[in-house]
Amino acid sequence: MTIKVGDRVPDATLTEFIEVETAGCTVGPNNFQVADLVKGKKILMFALPGAFTPTCSAKHVPSYVEHAAAIKAKGVDEVWCVAVNDAFVMGAWGREQKVGAKVRMMGDGAAQWTKALGLELDLTARGMGVRSQRYAAYIVDGVVKVLHIEAAGKYEVSDAASMVKAI
Repeated sequence: MTIKVGDRVPDATLTEFIEVETAGCTVGPNNFQVADLVKGKKILMFALPGAFTPTCSAKHVPSYVEHAAAIKAKGVDEVWCVAVNDAFVMGAWGREQKVGAKVRMMGDGAAQWTKALGLELDLTARGMGVRSQRYAAYIVDGVVKVLHIEAAGKYEVSDAASMVKAI
C-alpha cells in the first residue's frame, strides 16, 4: 500500500556518507533511523530512481540545490535526497552535484524504506533492479503533509519549485 498524506512515515535505516567527523558521526557511511531523524522536524525529501541517472542529475537534484534558500525560508529543517543506492554512491553523487550542506544524500541501498512506503519501482527489465519512484514529500514530525508522486517517466510535480509552492 502506498503511503498517503496524513500517514506517519515508517521507520527504517537510511545511510549517509559523512565527509567530516562530528560528535556521533564518523567519516564514511553512517546509519540513521528515520524515526529519529524526523522527530520534531520539518523535512522536505525527494526520491528518484538512481544516482547519476540523466533526469536525476540534470534536473532533480539541481532544482533542490538552486531553491535551498526558498526552502529554508519556508521553515524546513532539512532536505533529503533518497535513492536506492549505497552511501558511497550517494556521497560521490552529492560531491559531483555540489550539494554541500543544502541536501542530505541518503542511501536506501536495499530499498527497505522505499518498499515500506509502497513507492518502489521494478526496473529489473532495464538492468537496474528495484528502485524508487520519482516523488517528493513534505514531512512534519514524521507525518506526510504533502506528497507529489510523478507519473511513470515524468518530471513535473516533484521538483523543488513545485514543492516550495505546495508547502
